[in-house]
Amino acid sequence: MKKIISLFAVSLFVISAEASRVDTIAIVSKAMECKIKTIVISPDVANGETAVKCPVIYLLHGYGGNEFQWLVIKPNLPQIADEKGIIFVCPDGKNSWYIDSPIDKKSQYETFISSELIEYIDQNYNTLDDRSYRAITGLSMGGHGALFNAFRHSDVFGAAGSMSGAVDIRQIGNKYGLNLLIGNKSEDKKFYAVPNQLLRLELEDAHIFIYFDCGIKDFTFAQNEILHKLLTEKNIEHAYTVRPGAHTHAYWRNSIDYHILFFCKFFSREE
Repeated sequence: MKKIISLFAVSLFVISAEASRVDTIAIVSKAMECKIKTIVISPDVANGETAVKCPVIYLLHGYGGNEFQWLVIKPNLPQIADEKGIIFVCPDGKNSWYIDSPIDKKSQYETFISSELIEYIDQNYNTLDDRSYRAITGLSMGGHGALFNAFRHSDVFGAAGSMSGAVDIRQIGNKYGLNLLIGNKSEDKKFYAVPNQLLRLELEDAHIFIYFDCGIKDFTFAQNEILHKLLTEKNIEHAYTVRPGAHTHAYWRNSIDYHILFFCKFFSREE
């Protein structure tokens, strides 16, 4: 493993065993006045003198995870990046739920994910800098974060997904640090719930390609069923899949393949 120092990175590592490149970097967040560790997996075609621009999939981890979680779950992401010609970006979202906390000013992750991170990646990697080639998905807390950010920033993300997403935080109560981020008021919890963002999609007439799934034995299953029902009632186009499985790495290791396939079809639709 060869260490390379760059202007914007605290540490940057290149794994030479793969044709793709796996960088571990630290991105400055002005909103939070700190550096956020992020893994970027770029395919061989996006690097070198003959580099071409590639679409990007942002992968968000779950509660208690970090920027390495997706590589642990899916170790062959570098090979997939090469096969599909896709850049994968895995930021460390801490236990932020990927929102801008009204209580903790050091936890402004909606701003980071949907603005600062996008800007950095587009400036420093060979990306197709357009929502038509930008997707976001995640597991559990990351599923909430992916849909929440995409629905609120449809000008940034053209496609979004969720795996076993805790899409309605009202069902979580004060667990998983939510009370420290948004307090205990029911109205605040309602605002940060993904279903409450559907009106925003309707008002903006935003067309986001949506795909989410959940295991039938998952504790978030009921939340996902309700979200599917609401999207259907509002005539918002989406794809929803129910499979055997629970809230486990094994489920997400399989699920991510379907998300990548869905996003690849989204990226290639213009062609």
